[in-house]
Amino acid sequence: MDSFDLSRRLVAEALGTGILVATVVGSGIMAETLTKDVALALLCNTLPTGAILVVLITVLGPISGAHFNPAVTLVFTGRRELPVSEAGLYILAQIAGGAIGTMVAHLMFALPLIDLSMKVRTGGAQWFAEAVAAFGLVATILAGIRFQRAAVPWLVGLYITAAYWFTASTSFANPAVAIARSLTNSFSGIRPSDLPGFILAELCGAVAGMLLMNWLLGRAAGRSPIAVVETRS
Repeated sequence: MDSFDLSRRLVAEALGTGILVATVVGSGIMAETLTKDVALALLCNTLPTGAILVVLITVLGPISGAHFNPAVTLVFTGRRELPVSEAGLYILAQIAGGAIGTMVAHLMFALPLIDLSMKVRTGGAQWFAEAVAAFGLVATILAGIRFQRAAVPWLVGLYITAAYWFTASTSFANPAVAIARSLTNSFSGIRPSDLPGFILAELCGAVAGMLLMNWLLGRAAGRSPIAVVETRS
């Protein structure tokens, strides 16, 4: 794998998270503009999200590992594949990039730069759904790295596409994206006051996924590099 310094890896994490959020928020705004059918709007939100994940992980994975997600970063830190000092910077870059992504989406649709969401997303079922979503995402990444590394971009994109529909929360599965989505009062938004429950559930699900997959895959899985995707010569 090509070696990139920390500054480049942080920019890649911010850029990837920003483009991911711009896609989620922008496609949601476009869907609301084009249809009043909520199911169709969700489909219009789902497909671009899954597609952009394939692109982002493929092109930025060799630089930073393409985490784009504090929960994923914490998992790789827990597996001792990313230093704690770098993990904190990764998470800050992801949160900042996500917030910028929301603002970019708003600018493209001539909306206020920041418009705090009033969309209610709370309750035990939603929190459990977020834990399930994060659990499945981590399991997909770790098993993908072990068995089909080159397929990881597609595996993650397809998993999130499916999880949009089988989870009650529409699968945020990402604290940085959740924070960014609290800044938009559009289709994909979430009230800022609902963030703590979502973020805690996502982190718990991610840790549970890591613990199970560490056991299921055996310690040999711990030898994988920090990147979710790597390019071999």
